[in-house]
Amino acid sequence: MGDVLLALSIPVLVFGGGVYAACDCWWRRRHPAPPSPYTHRAARLAEQDMLLLAEGIVDDAYAALGPLYDAPAAPGPAGPPAGLSSRPPRADATPDHAPSRPAAARRR
Repeated sequence: MGDVLLALSIPVLVFGGGVYAACDCWWRRRHPAPPSPYTHRAARLAEQDMLLLAEGIVDDAYAALGPLYDAPAAPGPAGPPAGLSSRPPRADATPDHAPSRPAAARRR
C-alpha cells in the first residue's frame, strides 16, 4: 500500500502545482502590482525633480552673487593690458580653444 500511495502522490503533486499556477496567474491578472520604481517613467520623473532642484540652487546662487558679475570692469586709462596687442589674429591662428595643428617640420 505504501508503494501505491507513493506512486499516486507524484501525479497529485503535479496536478496541484498546475492548479496553484493557474490560480496564481488569475490572481495576478486581477490584482496587478504597483509600478516598479525602476521603470523608465520613474527615472524620467526623478531626473526632472533633480533638474528643478539644481535650477533652484543655481537661481539662488545667482541671486546672491549676481551683482558681482553684472558690473563690467572698466578698462584703465592706458587701454588694454600690456600683454595684449590690438592687432587682429593671424590667418592660421585657431579661433577656438581646440588644439592647433602641428607645425610643419623645418629642414636644416
